[in-house]
Amino acid sequence: MLTVIAAAKQLSQSAEAETALWVFGLAVVAGLGAGYGAVWLLLRQTRRLACEKAQAHQDMAKREAAVSAQEMISKAEEEIRNREAELNRDLDRRKIEIEMMLREIRSHEESLGLLDYQLEQRQERLAREAGAIKQARDAMRDLSKSLRKRLEGVASLDGEEIRKQLREEITFECQEELRALRKDLLERSEQDLVQQGKRILVATMQRLASKPNNDITATIVQLPTEEMKGRIIGREGRNIKSFEASTGTTLLIDESPQMVLISSFDPVRREVAKLALEALVKDGRIHPASIEESVTRARTELDLHIAQIGEEAVDRLKISGLHPEIIKLLGKLRFRFSYTQNVLDHSIEVAQLCSMLASELGLEPNLAKRAGLLHDIGKSIEGEYEGSHALIGADFIRRYGETPIVINAVAAHHEEVKPETVYSGLVILADAISASRPGARAESMTNYLERLGRLERLAMTLPGVQQAFAIQAGREVRVVVQPSVVTDDQAHALAKTLKLKIEQELDYPSTIKVTVIREQRYTETAT
Repeated sequence: MLTVIAAAKQLSQSAEAETALWVFGLAVVAGLGAGYGAVWLLLRQTRRLACEKAQAHQDMAKREAAVSAQEMISKAEEEIRNREAELNRDLDRRKIEIEMMLREIRSHEESLGLLDYQLEQRQERLAREAGAIKQARDAMRDLSKSLRKRLEGVASLDGEEIRKQLREEITFECQEELRALRKDLLERSEQDLVQQGKRILVATMQRLASKPNNDITATIVQLPTEEMKGRIIGREGRNIKSFEASTGTTLLIDESPQMVLISSFDPVRREVAKLALEALVKDGRIHPASIEESVTRARTELDLHIAQIGEEAVDRLKISGLHPEIIKLLGKLRFRFSYTQNVLDHSIEVAQLCSMLASELGLEPNLAKRAGLLHDIGKSIEGEYEGSHALIGADFIRRYGETPIVINAVAAHHEEVKPETVYSGLVILADAISASRPGARAESMTNYLERLGRLERLAMTLPGVQQAFAIQAGREVRVVVQPSVVTDDQAHALAKTLKLKIEQELDYPSTIKVTVIREQRYTETAT
């Protein structure tokens, strides 16, 4: 019984243990299921977060790609615009080059036209000479035939041998004759051209008669009575002092009957003073207040007078189509002088010479006249413009619609730019004729010698200079330097330095050429 009970107890204990194991197993399975569920949920959450992060990275990459693409497009567009601008600049440059080439071609065509005419004349002369040569050759051939017949009849020589000898002799004689004839024709043609040019120049200069203008630094004003001199001077000289201060001129009142002299280096000031003094003398009331009022009125009248002078010059030459600003500058040339030559008179004279030369050469006289009148217009342009008067004048008339032929003639009349047409050559020639004719630009001997002396003394102030000589009437200075002191490079620099000092310190007409000479001499005497 006890055994049964013990066995039962063992069975019950075994059943409890099995139940516990079963419960434990269920608990383990439940725990594994919960863990798997938790892991599954964690993995799902992680996957969702990874997908969202990947989507965010993808969106950011798209935006960055769009920005990069936009930047690349902008750079490409900017490069396209730069390339287009470069192509446009290249196209404009090529257009300018083509236009310049066309101008040169037109200039060459005009020159070729003149050469064609001269060639036709030469060909006509050559044709006449060739006709004479042909006649002489035919006569010689006939003589040869008769001579051959006589020789064949007299001598027993073979006819072919005689023919060969005669042919060689005649060929030699004709070659010498033709060579001499060709040389004579060429020399005669060149002489004819020189004589033709001289004839045209002489005929042109004979048709033009001008007188020098000596009214350079003084102007005379006539007075109605001698009593007017005292009124001009005023009490204790207050009127004359006020007049000189207002006009910037000097009044010279001496014992000359019924006249006073206005002196000033500036012709515009002299003209203002003349107009003001004539108005004061006519009015009779002379005191400081009326003097200032009269001077102000005279300046206004002078502006109108300048425009009227320009109109008169244009009407005198019968030139039309000039801009009013150009006409005003022409009027200002009346108050500019080159030594004793008035610049406006000089311009009118050059215009007339250009017109006559063009007529003699078969060119357009009005176009040549227009270029000659405007060639010195840069001398009346105010000082704020930089450059030579030729280039300034050419730029000024270009802005007011002048033709390229006239512009080039104005710019090239001192050969600072290349002449493009025959009209530029006419202006250069006419300008030289007008400036160099007797009495045109007189300079006193004292001033001339003083100017040459200043030029030589200025050259002698430079270190290393041994001798200095002013030659070519002051148009050139030759400087001899010491070779032991001045090297070749230093001689070149010395020429530039002297050029700058001449430009800064001296007043001179036209140009001065500077020549620096450096030579080394070795002398030995044999005894």
